[in-house]
Amino acid sequence: MATEGFPRHARLLTAGDYKKVFARPVRSSDRYFTVLARFDDKRETARLGLAVAKKHVRRAVDRNRIKRLVRESFRRHRQALKGLDLVVLVKPGIQNADNRTLLASLQTHWQRLQKQTSHPEHTL
Repeated sequence: MATEGFPRHARLLTAGDYKKVFARPVRSSDRYFTVLARFDDKRETARLGLAVAKKHVRRAVDRNRIKRLVRESFRRHRQALKGLDLVVLVKPGIQNADNRTLLASLQTHWQRLQKQTSHPEHTL
């Protein structure tokens, strides 16, 4: 099975990209993540940005594990998230959760945001 990878066009790269999402986002939150989304109907693919703060996850090994999990989950759901720019923020204590729990949490966020942004009033 070939992997899709995480190509440059699937990432939020600039401060301006992040600023647009933070300006007027649709939010999804639970005890592990806050995911901010903004719909862009001109965009064919979804893009992902990560904000895994040292303040919330002290050890680099834990931050890297969380980032790997988020990227993997995003790759699996990217087709369903077309047109969304997403920023994933972590909450304190996330490093204590196992991978299965975090992947299930992210899947819930992707589904919730897909439903919330499919309505025309969220097209900005």
